[in-house]
Amino acid sequence: MAWPHLIDAIARLILRVVIAFLVGFDAVLLGIRWALLVLAAVLLVVFALDWLVRTRRISPFGPVARFFRRVVDPPLAPIERRIVRAGGMPTSAPWWALVAVVVGGILLILALQFVRKIIVTAAISADRGPRGFYDLLVSWTFGILELALIVRIVASWLRINPYQVWIRWSVSLTEWLLRPLRSIIPPFGMFDVSPLVAYVILVLLESFMHSIGVA
Repeated sequence: MAWPHLIDAIARLILRVVIAFLVGFDAVLLGIRWALLVLAAVLLVVFALDWLVRTRRISPFGPVARFFRRVVDPPLAPIERRIVRAGGMPTSAPWWALVAVVVGGILLILALQFVRKIIVTAAISADRGPRGFYDLLVSWTFGILELALIVRIVASWLRINPYQVWIRWSVSLTEWLLRPLRSIIPPFGMFDVSPLVAYVILVLLESFMHSIGVA
């Protein structure tokens, strides 16, 4: 009779540790969200002013224009080159940079939420028998696919070769879903948005699979 009590005590201890970890993790996640929100707001102002300078709505000979050409424009040069190669206007570089920052922040939050979901699901499922095992299997399966999509998004937008070793696995796991989506959804400027659509589809499918388990 001692073994069941020992296992139960260990399970309660693990649950307390997981809860404590999640409290700290959620606090860090909230701080990151606010930091990204503030960063996006500041960059919105900076890039709007840079766009005004580039389009000569602010005098290109004034101190503001000289400051932006010296400080802000050099980091935007790689984005500007990609826009030009894609047939866009170089004056739109600040707005595309803002889009990249916002999307990067969203991807970071999604990755952290993925880690949190895996931990929570494992902790909850450990004491729920077959139903817990089913939920764990569904969550981990879709979680791996969602992580692969995040890798694909970052790799495609940073123009990283998809055949590199640390990218190839994500291609193998997600190409079956992305290929038909690309034939329907056109690129948004120089960005391929089909992975984002695929991510939403996977989230909906995961919810549906969990609902089947309830029934």
